[in-house]
Amino acid sequence: MSTATPHYPAAFAKIAGQIKELGKAIPDTMQNFQALTGAATADGALDTKTKELIALALGVASRCEGCVAFHARMLVKLGATREEVAETLGVAIQMGGGPSMMWATEALTAFDEFAAQKA
Repeated sequence: MSTATPHYPAAFAKIAGQIKELGKAIPDTMQNFQALTGAATADGALDTKTKELIALALGVASRCEGCVAFHARMLVKLGATREEVAETLGVAIQMGGGPSMMWATEALTAFDEFAAQKA
């Protein structure tokens, strides 16, 4: 677990504020995006946690700091284990090569930082 000053909780807060402002500027778009997110991540053939693990892997593959922050935080809330996150990141690395490996380190750090806040 990382011992450095947590970065991802602050990144999450900043991006969440920016998303709120964007929602004021384009409320219909953001409400519809939220509805899409809810539908896409709802329990179905795959449970929500599995879908969030997939989202984290895609965030790593696309090198999206906000995606990593949001999905790592949600995985902590959903009770994902560090081992589940690590295995997911292994698949992201396999699919995305070196750049995904670098972002996988960030994703594991984000998960650890949010998990430490929960404790």
